Amino acid sequence: MIPWLEVDSPFPDVSQALSETQGAAGLLAAGADLSPKRLLEAYRHGIFPWYSEGQPILWWSTDPRMVLMTSDLKISDSLKKSYRKAQQDSRWSFRFDSAFEQVMRACAEPRRNQAGTWISEDIIAGYVGLHQLGYAHSSEAWLDGELVGGAYGVCIGKMFYGESMFAKVTDASKMAFLHLVQHLRQQGVEMIDCQQETAHLARFGANPITRSEFIVRMQKAQQAGEVVFEQSAAPLDRAS
Repeated sequence: MIPWLEVDSPFPDVSQALSETQGAAGLLAAGADLSPKRLLEAYRHGIFPWYSEGQPILWWSTDPRMVLMTSDLKISDSLKKSYRKAQQDSRWSFRFDSAFEQVMRACAEPRRNQAGTWISEDIIAGYVGLHQLGYAHSSEAWLDGELVGGAYGVCIGKMFYGESMFAKVTDASKMAFLHLVQHLRQQGVEMIDCQQETAHLARFGANPITRSEFIVRMQKAQQAGEVVFEQSAAPLDRAS
């Protein structure tokens, strides 16, 4: 029911993705590869890879699409307090892109009550390639010189596509994500792609929008300039 892609095959239009009544809602195609060129083409069209070990590469374009408008970011009082305290504590530091592959591998570690991970060696290799080209970025929380939390994703123009995050100590992933969102907002990024609806993302203020609206907003954001990722910690602004 979905097309098989060879290495040189173009993606089908996202409108051809399976609907909820067809099962596997949002599934668009299978096959091809995870080269940086292919991944960039996918993200530029609102498509992302997601599959398990033993499956072919599966490409998705979900409808509705879960997004976080950076102006809608919601932060609990406890998280706000933890982040501000960490910013004033010399044992903590928040960085971008100093350990991208390490963040990915930490995200790939099986979670509690999960048998495996979708972040395979091929996925890691593909996104490390994007990172080397300047399109994939990590936000990192460090404590006493140890990487204890992080998040990573892809940025094209002023459009950020979130992928995954991890924590080794309480609130570390949330603080790394907050660090990222604060920075993106200050850089003029209005929307972060969260791909699929989860209660965890909803607590941050993310909401679903139609795929057609997502594509329009995404294409505009991709043409709106570039985001600069610096090593300094992003302070909480007054809008938080």
